[in-house]
Amino acid sequence: MKRALAIIDGEHYVSTVRDALEELPFEFVAAHLVGGTEKLRGGEDYGVPLVDSLAAALAHDAEVVVDLSDEPVLGPAERLRLASRALALGLPYVGADFRFDPPTLEPFDLPSIGIVGTGKRVGKTALAGHAARLLSQRYEVVVVAMGRGGPPEPEVAESPPGIDELLELSRAGRHAASDYLEDAALARVVTIGCRRAGGGLAGMPFASNVDAGAAIAAERSPDLVLFEGSGATFPPVETRKRVLVVGGRQRPEIATGYLNAYRILVSDLVVVVGGDEPVDAIRELTDVPVLRVELRPRPVEPVLGTAAVFTTAPPDRADELRRALEDQGVDVVQLSTNLARRDELRSELDATDAETYVVELKAAAVDAVVEHARSRGAKVVLLDNEVVAPGLDDELAALAEAAVNEGVPA
Repeated sequence: MKRALAIIDGEHYVSTVRDALEELPFEFVAAHLVGGTEKLRGGEDYGVPLVDSLAAALAHDAEVVVDLSDEPVLGPAERLRLASRALALGLPYVGADFRFDPPTLEPFDLPSIGIVGTGKRVGKTALAGHAARLLSQRYEVVVVAMGRGGPPEPEVAESPPGIDELLELSRAGRHAASDYLEDAALARVVTIGCRRAGGGLAGMPFASNVDAGAAIAAERSPDLVLFEGSGATFPPVETRKRVLVVGGRQRPEIATGYLNAYRILVSDLVVVVGGDEPVDAIRELTDVPVLRVELRPRPVEPVLGTAAVFTTAPPDRADELRRALEDQGVDVVQLSTNLARRDELRSELDATDAETYVVELKAAAVDAVVEHARSRGAKVVLLDNEVVAPGLDDELAALAEAAVNEGVPA
């Protein structure tokens, strides 16, 4: 039987708890009383030692956490917070009709940093690109990126793909705006593209070929490998360090609730992008640095003539993005935030008349926007999201140095 730490409360009579501890198929080695006093008289003996935290489970060599509590002491939010802490300790969290297991991550021997998010379009790829550009100034960096539209076998982008190359991929039925292509085009480092399907509450994909991508990265023996997640899903690789990217507009109960608390607890740096709503709640959970950053649109080359701009940004940021581009000398005659909404995008493209199409490399960028630009004889310029954050580069550099030096004799 597995050695277990029991989660108990004072809403149960002690005899009920003791009998359950004897009957359930676990070897209970300790119990954590999480609250409730209604049925406590004082001096209760549960037959196992009481501990004051989940972390004490490790001192008792527990292999699993078993939840014998219930409403009103533990509601859904409180239970998932405890589950997150258990998973962060590497312990399964089990209840009467549920079970959460720590993600199974494959070992990886080279220095590595995982860059993961709490959802789609929170700024993860922008942060990964920024980190790759920054760290490649000191190290040989390879990026391994996975996505729902990645290739069936890992592919290596040795050099930045051009617009014509992306268009060729799209016309062959490929997803030409996959994250690995965006990383390669904008960060200008060697990038390995992988794919995944599905994602669990704690971040595990149901299926992926990242293990094969990691093997290809290892064969190249770079100084540092960056593993980029997909949406809220982790690359299933045990990286030495981890950066979590949180959407600044996410409500605190989402950003730190459910099993996002687990994501926070296993990260070495938390970056909040485009807002500060969840910052205080995150800092209540962790002692690692929590930085707020902004994204600023930046065309990767000069924009000549009138410009139609296409992004996946929220509609309420349209005016802000327009001003930022105009401050860089871009003559914006149209700005669309419908790059990920194909029906609306098609209607806008029908009415587009500009000399240059400026587009993020996301969603329908290539098969819709680039195709339309080519049909009109217009130029295409890729739009990057520049990360602006005092102190971020120092934190990333410190993480990279720690990852590279981990395991090296002093």
